[in-house]
Amino acid sequence: MIDVNKIRKDFPILERKFNGKRMIYLDSTATSQKPIQVIDAISDYYKNYNANVHRGIYGLSEEATDLYEKSRENVSNFINSKQAESIVFVRNTTEALNLLAYTLGKKLKDGDEIITTVMEHHSNIVPWQFLKEKGVKIKYIDINEDGTLKMDEFNNLITERTKIITVTHVSNVLGTINDIKHIGKIAHENGSYFIVDGAQSVPHMPVDVENIDCDFLAFSGHKMLGPMGIGVLYGKKEILDEMDPFMGGGEMINEVHLSGATWADVPLKFEAGTPNVEGAVGLSAAVNYLKNIGMENVREHEKYLVNYALKRIEEFNGITFYGPRDSEIRGGVIAFNFKNVKNEKIAKALMDEGIMIHPHDVASILDINAVMVRSGHHCAQPLMDRLGIPATSRASFYIYNDLDDIDEFINALDNVKKVLKL
Repeated sequence: MIDVNKIRKDFPILERKFNGKRMIYLDSTATSQKPIQVIDAISDYYKNYNANVHRGIYGLSEEATDLYEKSRENVSNFINSKQAESIVFVRNTTEALNLLAYTLGKKLKDGDEIITTVMEHHSNIVPWQFLKEKGVKIKYIDINEDGTLKMDEFNNLITERTKIITVTHVSNVLGTINDIKHIGKIAHENGSYFIVDGAQSVPHMPVDVENIDCDFLAFSGHKMLGPMGIGVLYGKKEILDEMDPFMGGGEMINEVHLSGATWADVPLKFEAGTPNVEGAVGLSAAVNYLKNIGMENVREHEKYLVNYALKRIEEFNGITFYGPRDSEIRGGVIAFNFKNVKNEKIAKALMDEGIMIHPHDVASILDINAVMVRSGHHCAQPLMDRLGIPATSRASFYIYNDLDDIDEFINALDNVKKVLKL
């Protein structure tokens, strides 16, 4: 198990107090906090290495380029990619998936199919929906009552026209950890591309792209202790080589003439314009921080927290949570709602005919107690529709959380009941 007290000392923001109370940050699924090592790495870059990369032949530019490309190598090693050229730096998971929808989508024809699931983040639904105007059909895998995927539906829905299967590794609402290795096997046996949304897995558990055998993996730096504005698209190099560029401009070209242009080699072909060099440097520092802890330890710590949190929530009368109970197939996120409102006057003013307290109200009252959770549909409205609810509150855990944080969270939930006279 990891030493949370030692880790917290690396996060300056966790020293802040709100309403005179210690901050209980339970929103790492949205974005993680940043350790001083990442902050210092970005500051050091700007103090000592700032220059545009790749094209400069002077010393400072060469040093900046070396930092940038070593960051690529470090990220590649982190997910066990055998080639650093398979790592394309993007802004975030959303941009990575849009890149794939645009480039792979150009190959699709009227009647071709894409399979995804009802538990996806909007980033893994909306970009593919753009392809419906060219006649591409999107099919969705449903979930069981415990929040796991109905795996049999993959075999039922897949056809020879299925060109892409794209699935989240871990649901940002249910916490469900999907069996992506098995899903990938189904995809490849059908000759389909297999894409993994790793936004909620890469920061929290060991992810090995060679073992998974995915064609593409997308994730964001800001959810794994790194800065905002930097993300990663991993792709098998032989597939990336065949794909058209996503954006045109500087950096991504080999030659440009009035009659046309030729493209740079992968990965620069997909990195048009001046890249986010400081973001890559900060992400590399975040990777080093996580490697020092050990991703197996990160995963075990979150299982420990989830087991305890679910036990406390189950003991708490009036709350329902969503997703698997088994921490072996659940990440460090718990979406929940208050239920069974008894006060008739309050019930009439609340959503869903008094069945639930609105998650925004819950989050606001928790904030009074310096407990910070997310509320809303979490960019997963199709999943909310499937669950028959408009929104949830969501607590999520990371390496700087411990059992005391969960106890404070439960105490604050009790205060919600008192404030709303439930």
